[in-house]
Amino acid sequence: MDATSARRGETYGGRSRAQRASDRRERIVASAVHLFGTRDYDDVTVTDVCSRAKVSKRYFYEHFRDREDLVIKVQRERNEWLLREVAAAAPPSPAGLADVFRPALRTLVGLLRDNPETAHVIYINAPRMETRRRGVLHEDAHFVGLMLRPLMTPKDQVAYDRTLLALVAGVSEVIIDWLTHGMPGDPDQLADHLTTIAVALAGSL
Repeated sequence: MDATSARRGETYGGRSRAQRASDRRERIVASAVHLFGTRDYDDVTVTDVCSRAKVSKRYFYEHFRDREDLVIKVQRERNEWLLREVAAAAPPSPAGLADVFRPALRTLVGLLRDNPETAHVIYINAPRMETRRRGVLHEDAHFVGLMLRPLMTPKDQVAYDRTLLALVAGVSEVIIDWLTHGMPGDPDQLADHLTTIAVALAGSL
């Protein structure tokens, strides 16, 4: 990179413009996870997020339209991370429904307990946006359907899809109740209770 390009801002401190933008976005997201994970949605402003991330609003608006766009994107990214980890916990050749659900739900509950701010963003603050909440439930129901594919071939696709949606919605509500009460009790016991619920619903198909 020549001196002229450097003066144009292509490099600064040995980092490219794209690298600096990526770093700013990561700081904004980390700030948002902390703030939305520890406060109510209405108590967090764009100014708060930028202040904690140490970026100007000009840089914020390079990545996000507004506060709602921020929390939706952060929720989506955090939920995608959560689903990847849950999927990795599922055995490749499960012998039954419990073999699918128990490791997956223990991983889910453990990750939420270890990452309470992320848990709050996914299950408490983001669901305030009803349209996004419904979309997430459908995405998660599709994810569960993929996990069950080695074990189940639906005879009635409509009934199958509705049952998976009910399963995911029910599990989500139990998790929300657990989070709002401060994550009490043994997380493995919670995962086992959720496994019993999931097996009962999926087994009805």
